[in-house]
Amino acid sequence: MKPDSLPAVGVPDRSGPAESSRCAPLAAQLGAADPGPDDPLAVVVTGPAGAGRRELLAGLLEVEPGMLTVPAGSYLLVNHDKEPTRVAYVPGYRQPHSYRADPLAAGPALARPPRRVELSLPSPLLRHFALLDAPDTGTLGAAAARVLLDAVGRAGALLFVISADQAFTTAELHLLAGAARARVEVVFAVTPGIAGWATAADSTTDDMGASVPAAGPPGPSTPPAAERPVDPVQVSVDAHRAALLSAVPDLAAARWYPARQTDHPALHRGLRDWSADEGLRRASARPPEPPGTHGRVAVVPGLESGGLAERLDRQARTCAQRIRQHLALELARIHLRVVKEIVFGVGCAGLPQLLDQEMAALSLLATAQCDEAVRGIVDDMAARVFGASLPEGVRHRIVRAVRWSLVEQPVGQELDKVLLVTSTAGVAELTGGGALDALAAFPGAVRDEALPPVGVALSGGCWQQWRVPGNDDPNGARSWAQRALREVELELTREVSRRFEAVRHSLDGVLTDAVEHGILHA
Repeated sequence: MKPDSLPAVGVPDRSGPAESSRCAPLAAQLGAADPGPDDPLAVVVTGPAGAGRRELLAGLLEVEPGMLTVPAGSYLLVNHDKEPTRVAYVPGYRQPHSYRADPLAAGPALARPPRRVELSLPSPLLRHFALLDAPDTGTLGAAAARVLLDAVGRAGALLFVISADQAFTTAELHLLAGAARARVEVVFAVTPGIAGWATAADSTTDDMGASVPAAGPPGPSTPPAAERPVDPVQVSVDAHRAALLSAVPDLAAARWYPARQTDHPALHRGLRDWSADEGLRRASARPPEPPGTHGRVAVVPGLESGGLAERLDRQARTCAQRIRQHLALELARIHLRVVKEIVFGVGCAGLPQLLDQEMAALSLLATAQCDEAVRGIVDDMAARVFGASLPEGVRHRIVRAVRWSLVEQPVGQELDKVLLVTSTAGVAELTGGGALDALAAFPGAVRDEALPPVGVALSGGCWQQWRVPGNDDPNGARSWAQRALREVELELTREVSRRFEAVRHSLDGVLTDAVEHGILHA
């Protein structure tokens, strides 16, 4: 049960250049962010294949395991509703598709696997929180792990399911270390292995020969080990916990459950108690109306709008340039990873799934960088116009005014779209909020940012092209991937420039109006 050597688990990557400006884009992060007060309560469930995760969830929800079947690589979001329904959200479409778990059942064929499938059930447990079943950890690369951790950060809890005869891999320990750095609940469930639970011999040594005691040191009144009854279930749980804490000690407070049928009520009760506490914490984290939501806000006396426009233009150009450079570097790293996987890993057949995971992570990164940069610009300009210390409600009013102004601009109306990589290595556009919603693995709260999210995905034609039997040309796949990533870089470069030009124009109009009238009307 001893994990691979992990000298750097839990240490964030700081190899990139330090950025001191408020316009500096965010570095790519593995760890999950803290859940927001408006994000929906959910438990993200993941673990290695063969651990009985689907059977465990079926027992919690009191349904048949077959109802929880989704295509490989897709997320399954289970919500509460009176009537059972199932729909699939497929990139490239504005509306969800009805989806059946049985591939032989009648229904529309999907051009590509969905990013997520939403299942509604009348399960009592789902009244407290939603369940998000993630892909197997063995299929997650670096990009897919970042997407998973983003979902964990917004959901609030992670349930990791592992069987008694499985050991934590290096990638799984890095994933758990990322979850440990965020303020989320981490829960473990250990299921029986193929041979059942641990034997008495497992209480002293693991499969690598390392000592893993099943209980604490015997006291004066404790009988010898040979005379004490050994609980193989507890031995399995203790061995997994010891292996985990040797690599990720920050998870010492995580709760562990042996997942037998009789133990489902205990896990059910533990998750329900967490949801009650977490719901109260989020409700008290932000007041219904933050200070500054209403009332007039006076402008700093003697302010001239000419200097503000020049400063705003300079900041918008600087931020756009830095984000374009950072995304170009990230795309170069993606190209290296894709070529390596084509030659030594998933091959041509796995190229669509791999590249789609990379595009999902790239979308999250680009969205986070644009949001952070726009917040910095708004805070800096608002502080110069209205004073250094602004209440949170005033900033929300300014962002809301900028968002409304964007809708009135022709360029602003074009920002709500998805970039789709086509089978010809080009990039097509699909506009509309429904198109963006189909890209989310876990839809969170309504965004309160000035800009819509950035969305990049692969079209169904890419799956049909590279999964055709006989189309196994590594050189052709490498050339196609290089051209596709180049087109994505060019389109993202133009997209970032359009976004910051639109923000500059809208924010300039809001602040100029405030300076001319002496107060904020938004």
